[in-house]
Amino acid sequence: MSLNTHKASVAGVLITIGIVFGDIGTSPLYVFQAITSNGTNFSRDLIMGGLSCVIWTLILLATIKYIYFALNADNKGEGGIFALFALLKAKRIQWVIIPALIGCATLLADGFITPAISISSAVEGINNVNPDFPVLPVIFGIIFALFAVQQFGTSAIGKAFGPVMLVWFAFLGYLGVINISKNPEVLGAFNPYWAYNLIFNVDGGFWVLGAVFLCTTGAEALYSDLGHCGKYNIRISWSVMSIFLVINYLGQSALCLTDGFQLKAHQTIFYAMVPKDMLYFAIAIATAATIIASQALITGVFTLMNEAIKLNLWTNLKVKYPTDHQGQIYIPFINWVLMLGCLLVIVIFKKSSAMEASYGLAITINMVMTSLLLCYLLMLRHKKTRLLYVGIFTVFIIIEGIFLLSNLGKILHGGAFTLVLSLGFFLILFLYYKARQLRKSITEYIPMKKVIPLLNAVKEDPGLQYEASNLVYPTRSQTPNKLDSTVYFSLFKKRPRKAGVVWFLHLDIISDPWGVHYTVNEVIDKYCYYVTLQLGFKEEHRIEYMMRKIQRKMVEKGELTGESVFESVRGQFEEADFKFIVLNSRVATDNKLTAFQNMCVKGYRFVKATGLKPAEDFGLDKTNVMVEYIPISVTKQYEQEIIEDYEDYSRKESVRLTRGEK
Repeated sequence: MSLNTHKASVAGVLITIGIVFGDIGTSPLYVFQAITSNGTNFSRDLIMGGLSCVIWTLILLATIKYIYFALNADNKGEGGIFALFALLKAKRIQWVIIPALIGCATLLADGFITPAISISSAVEGINNVNPDFPVLPVIFGIIFALFAVQQFGTSAIGKAFGPVMLVWFAFLGYLGVINISKNPEVLGAFNPYWAYNLIFNVDGGFWVLGAVFLCTTGAEALYSDLGHCGKYNIRISWSVMSIFLVINYLGQSALCLTDGFQLKAHQTIFYAMVPKDMLYFAIAIATAATIIASQALITGVFTLMNEAIKLNLWTNLKVKYPTDHQGQIYIPFINWVLMLGCLLVIVIFKKSSAMEASYGLAITINMVMTSLLLCYLLMLRHKKTRLLYVGIFTVFIIIEGIFLLSNLGKILHGGAFTLVLSLGFFLILFLYYKARQLRKSITEYIPMKKVIPLLNAVKEDPGLQYEASNLVYPTRSQTPNKLDSTVYFSLFKKRPRKAGVVWFLHLDIISDPWGVHYTVNEVIDKYCYYVTLQLGFKEEHRIEYMMRKIQRKMVEKGELTGESVFESVRGQFEEADFKFIVLNSRVATDNKLTAFQNMCVKGYRFVKATGLKPAEDFGLDKTNVMVEYIPISVTKQYEQEIIEDYEDYSRKESVRLTRGEK
């Protein structure tokens, strides 16, 4: 029996530590390095102000916003910005699609950068011991291995990573304590005055906030990984891990304020904290922790894209479930795209210090979008106290807005890379969404009472040849009382399709991992049936096998003869033939599309090209599948006059006759 990680337990907390806290837990590797401009500025106001900002950012954003508010806004156990979108979409609120798509695009862009900067910042610690050691091949190898193990599932990974992360947080706390004891004045940074002083009194202090924000870049994973771990395990583990995190930041600040402290060549503030005899251990445990940091982001992106697929904001992709828990998923296409993106970032920037300028900008935008949606959802849920929530989230949005402004300074130093990625992802998502809206503008379904007479007429037409003994149409219609307009077109508006038995098949994925159930509704006795096939989310989509099995059971019960419609082979084979018709719609050429609508159609086709082919999606033998393209009209059709040029033959003939008489 698989572990239910949604229940609060010691094992569940350990798995949660391994899955969720990697990104935010490895921020100490580079936060103060960025705050101090790569270790060049150790002024007291800067260090105390930066530390105060870090502490209060973790309290206000990570703890109050995400741990307290966001974890209560789940959609059937799933978290993330699309969970918020789904909840608001159900209330028919149209504008929420824009912040949802922006949030998705920025998180995807962040997925390219987080593994690269996290792993690079840890592995570069080797240069503290050997400045000439080539770290790039090691980084490439670690990233490839990380993405290769995703197929084994987050539960298995969490069990392996949980103990490692526990050791990492304990090590963070140990390093913090031994340094705080040397300079305890840093405890005064809990006073928010130091943050105020940094922003308003220290020269350039406002722009330092762009570096401060790096301390909370993993906070979004606290929410997006809700479906993997459950809110109780996340809350329990964060209440302990956040203490270790703050202690380490206090220790780094204490070290920076030590009289005469300076960094050596190739040294970082984090590794300067480490006693010399523990340096190799620190490099090893930091590298392991940054691998887990990447894991937190990857699992969050898997969840995000799975939600996008469910909400029809992306085409169907192969989704695998390594465990019996539906929240733990693996999407191969997304996995390998992220890996290639991470490798590209490393090739472009080469060092973690160069990546810092591109890091944080996208995720700041994501946080603002999450705050907007979360605020609006809480206002709708708690109408009597809506003003209270407006006030609370106004504070959050102001804080995040300040961070966003401070991050804008990074654009000219690498941040443009993130913005271009985010914009590209947003355009693709938005064009696909608008194309889906165009698609919905047509009549989706035809009443079955209009279909039945035509089915009977085709059945009795002696001039039509049989196409197959069993003709199967997958359908989106969730009821036997109506039929997709595209199926209707394929059956009747081209060459009418005649078969021994016509099947309309609706596929339904249920929340249980295992089990196959079906129901059969009779449309026309012994000729046409509507089948609902329910599959557990871990069941293979062997649709042809299942349809043949359903047909055999109906033959055994005497509901069908099971014979082939082709006399020449009747009785020669144990089973009759099957043919599956999978339909793809295409905008008809006579549609008058605007330039923007043309872009939407092209974007839609691009996204569809990344998804599963019809035969693969339904688990069909390609030799029995016909993919047919159906023209649809989504806009007004062209109106063009046609002038016929013709000859008056009757007049010419009369002239000839007259001349002949003469």
